[in-house]
Amino acid sequence: MNILDKIVAHKRKEVEERAERVPLKQLEYYRHYDISRPSFSKAIRESDTGIIAEFKRRSPSKGDINPGAVAAKVAPGYENAGAACMSVLTDSEFFGGNNDDLTSARDACSLPIIRKEFIIDPYQIYEARAIGASAILLIGAILDRRQTLDLATLANSLGLEVLFEIHEEKELDLLNSFIQLVGINNRNLKTFEVDIDQSMRLAARLPKEMLAVAESGISSPDEYIALREAGFKGFLMGEYFMKHSDPAAVCRDFCETVRSKITIA
Repeated sequence: MNILDKIVAHKRKEVEERAERVPLKQLEYYRHYDISRPSFSKAIRESDTGIIAEFKRRSPSKGDINPGAVAAKVAPGYENAGAACMSVLTDSEFFGGNNDDLTSARDACSLPIIRKEFIIDPYQIYEARAIGASAILLIGAILDRRQTLDLATLANSLGLEVLFEIHEEKELDLLNSFIQLVGINNRNLKTFEVDIDQSMRLAARLPKEMLAVAESGISSPDEYIALREAGFKGFLMGEYFMKHSDPAAVCRDFCETVRSKITIA
């Protein structure tokens, strides 16, 4: 069983337990369920950097990255640094996150926030709305065509946008009209190995009507510029920022550097 299989197997049990503990109807009473939420895709389109700054404490491949990080402190820092949006890992078992991280980030900044999670069940989408997310992540490697359509349709009906993540070209066949953004994950979720060229190889295959996002492994302004020139509008970056004691400061420096390179170009 590879890493992704282990995560999904655990997630099935976790979602079942959460749904039993907090029934679907109860989620509608969460204070963020009916809030007005900023558009994730619009923020990227209107941003001069398109950076989606991620909050995560650890990963299966790297172990602890920033175990003591507090989302409520990092979120406003990312916003002031110039990030277009924020991504928050809510998986606890493998990434050290939780739903409260997203809610506290939502309260601490005005950035659109995507719930970075291994979504396999409709319950998780209602949950995403209840905790204040503007968008959800759907992962092609763990869904089939019917599941993708059902989950994306539900998300849109609840006022949430969808970032659909692919790693292999065949996963493009799962796309549908309820998806607003398509991302290429440079990290193979089965092995967690990173290949930054994966985005470059698949860039030309992405639908023009969907906002293109490069995910994972971006670790230099030059890589960012190359991906931008390949047509990407969004750039999801987590470990590069979070491995430092002050993620926001590193994000700010990165934003300033890429802005200067874009201006020169």
